[in-house]
Amino acid sequence: MGSDGDATADVIRVRRSGSLQGSVRVAGAKNSALKLMAAVVLAPGRHTLRNVPRIADVTLMAELLERMGARVTRGTDEPDVVTIEVPDEMVPEAPYDLVEKMRASIVVLGPLLARFGEARVSVPGGDDFGHRPIDMHLRALEELGATFTTSHGVIEGRAERLLGTRILLEYPSVGATENLLMAAVTAKGTTVIDNAAREPEIEDLAAFLVGMGADVSGAGGSTITIEGVERLHPVEHTVVPDRIEAATYLAAVGLAGGSIAIEGARADHMEMLLDKLGAMGLRVDDGGDRLWVTAPERPGRLTSVDVATLPYPGVATDYKPLLVALLSVADGVGILTENVFAGRFRYIPELVRMGADIRVEGHHAVVRGVETLSGAPVRAPDIRAGAALVVAGLAAEGETLVADAHHVARGYQDLVGNLARLGADVALVPGVGGG
Repeated sequence: MGSDGDATADVIRVRRSGSLQGSVRVAGAKNSALKLMAAVVLAPGRHTLRNVPRIADVTLMAELLERMGARVTRGTDEPDVVTIEVPDEMVPEAPYDLVEKMRASIVVLGPLLARFGEARVSVPGGDDFGHRPIDMHLRALEELGATFTTSHGVIEGRAERLLGTRILLEYPSVGATENLLMAAVTAKGTTVIDNAAREPEIEDLAAFLVGMGADVSGAGGSTITIEGVERLHPVEHTVVPDRIEAATYLAAVGLAGGSIAIEGARADHMEMLLDKLGAMGLRVDDGGDRLWVTAPERPGRLTSVDVATLPYPGVATDYKPLLVALLSVADGVGILTENVFAGRFRYIPELVRMGADIRVEGHHAVVRGVETLSGAPVRAPDIRAGAALVVAGLAAEGETLVADAHHVARGYQDLVGNLARLGADVALVPGVGGG
């Protein structure tokens, strides 16, 4: 499957352009599509996924599946449709050169163990947020009967037959919940996952597995029950919309002003975030399968709020760079508390280069709003922070150059084109230095 996203152009140039107008459609959720692609390993045959985002990470996951022996094609007439042919025999291995680029590839561990009784997965890389151990994944899978050895940066897992049991996660980890779900669907007996992650993407994965013939109940709540079945079959499925992409366009309107419709966005997947944005002064109306967002009339500014990131249904850590960008030009002082990942403030010096007044104290960021930001050369440290720097540039005088924009292409389907169609002055600039 060919490459997707804006990975070739490494710099995004942003200039202040006034208010945004029009409509934009969000793509399928990156954080769901990648896990659904891993889940196809559980059943040989032809799987069809719809609403799959055209992003670099999907291309990487397709390459990983192809290395294991699957055949992945994206429709030419329907580019959001991906077909995956899963063979009877596969190579149960995720090699380092792919895993280092995308941490989500660790979720092939569960389905490989379930289907083949063995798995070799390199220790993952991906976005650099500080220490994110996968010990919880391994401990939980061990409770199902798997055994692991780690040497030379490779995790080797084996399981004669996975056996259902009750598992209490010490933290509602999304990745661990997903790995367990996929491993347990063909395990012998009943598996109960307590303190499970509750994200919409978990519900989407469970619906996908049920479509394949699995017996899963309780997904979306903190207790998921899985009755093991003998075999699964291929399935056709539509990926849920990307709530983080929707949040990016909400933030863009908050920073640039204006009024837009976000097609495909679901308010019920982002209630806590919408409450916070409402408290800041953004008006968001729920249209069922779309959101309408309107910024306060200029010169009205947004109002600062305090925010803490928490597992779903709390405010997702992926939203936080966008919220920091909004707070940087809001009226007052807002305190952001990071409760999920330790090292996720690494983009703040880049916002400070743009004139933001932000002080980091431990896992708190104290953001004192300024009247306006000023354009500067900055560098994207990861997917969501890169997007936040782009939308921050909409509220900055002069020109902002966001380097390392390949990070943005990993998670967004044409962010630059979509913002430009809403009226933003934003463009891909190949070969320009930044940072």
